[in-house]
Amino acid sequence: MATITHVFTIDHVSQMIGEDLELLQAIVSNDDNLSSGSIISVHDGTEKAITALTDDGIDELTQMLTHARRSAEKWSDFLDDFVSDPDSIARIKARSSA
Repeated sequence: MATITHVFTIDHVSQMIGEDLELLQAIVSNDDNLSSGSIISVHDGTEKAITALTDDGIDELTQMLTHARRSAEKWSDFLDDFVSDPDSIARIKARSSA
C-alpha cells in the first residue's frame, strides 16, 4: 500500500461524489464497512474528531454505492442496513430520486 499523503473530509467527499452527507456518515460510522485504513479520524484537540477518507476509501465507497443502486430493491435493502432512522431513510430516498 502506498503512503497516504492526504485525506478528504467526509463533507468534502459528499460534495465531490454528489452523495448525501447523512448517508455517507451512516456508512463510515462503522469502520468495518470499508477496508482498514480507508477511514481516518482527525483529532484537532476538541472532543470531536473529523472523519476523513483516503483515495482508496472514496473509490471503495463509490463502488459500494454504485452496486447498491443496481435495483430499487437492492437500494432499499442497502439503506435499511446502513441507516437506522426511518425518517433519514425517507429523506435519502427522496433526495436520490430527485
